[in-house]
Amino acid sequence: MASPADPRTIAAAGGVVWRPAGDDGLEIAVVHRPRYDDWSLPKGKLDAGEHALAAACREVVEETGLDVVAGRRGPTTQYSVDGVPKHVDYWLMRCVGGSFAANDEVDELRWLAPDDAAALVTHDHDRLVITDAARTDVPREVELLLVRHGRAGSKQEFDGPDEQRPLDERGRRQARRLAEALSLFEPEAIATAPPLRCRATVEPLAETMGLGVHDRPEFGEACFADDPQAALTAVDRLLVPRAHPGVTVVCSQGGVIPAVLQALGVHGHGVRGLLPPAAKGSTWALGGRPGALVADYYRDFEPDPDAPSQA
Repeated sequence: MASPADPRTIAAAGGVVWRPAGDDGLEIAVVHRPRYDDWSLPKGKLDAGEHALAAACREVVEETGLDVVAGRRGPTTQYSVDGVPKHVDYWLMRCVGGSFAANDEVDELRWLAPDDAAALVTHDHDRLVITDAARTDVPREVELLLVRHGRAGSKQEFDGPDEQRPLDERGRRQARRLAEALSLFEPEAIATAPPLRCRATVEPLAETMGLGVHDRPEFGEACFADDPQAALTAVDRLLVPRAHPGVTVVCSQGGVIPAVLQALGVHGHGVRGLLPPAAKGSTWALGGRPGALVADYYRDFEPDPDAPSQA
């Protein structure tokens, strides 16, 4: 056990798995763990070198047998276990299939209305997460993954047209990690601004999902400078609620993404007038409409710093 003077943070992740029920209602999956004799949300510790989102989806599948699609972030809960600090990152996840079978970790699963689920779970921190999932002021799912291309070296050092500048080694690694992480949102369409580095950033994801990559010049810096409204209109259409949920991935550039986000009412660190961040290889997961918007920022999908180290 870690010493009190040098505690090791336990990093874990989980999911609030939900499905539609009744008239615009929902049910949430809660699980019984015989080892602890408690009712909780499915969760578990991160593996070595793992990002929390990947861990959350993996743990849900392992404990419930359900097929899920990642949605917006939920709260992060923090508490201690035998004096060691622990934090659990949650995501909302829509159930799209699969079936539960008792296993070594979970011997029972119940689908319950949020109030009933909150009453059944053993721990107060799970009630906090369930209450957040039942909110009606923001959506539970995202509709647009707005990606900035990966790193592509120096513009000054590239001998050729800037639109043909390729990803460098780090940029290619970012593209591979994006393919692993963004596939958890089950995108149905992938589009890109014209530069080669944008297309190369989402091609691994397209290959993973078996999708084509569509050209969307309005998301490139050149077209945006001439007609910014074209990109704003395109984003507005992508965020229109639809009967059949579906996620679109768009890879764009640093001269476009912050301005689009500000037009949606997203500001850097929540400070009005401050440009939102858009680091190379980053993703904004967006859903809903201005005033009721989900805007989750993923700086990168590198391993969680509190995850165990890889051997």
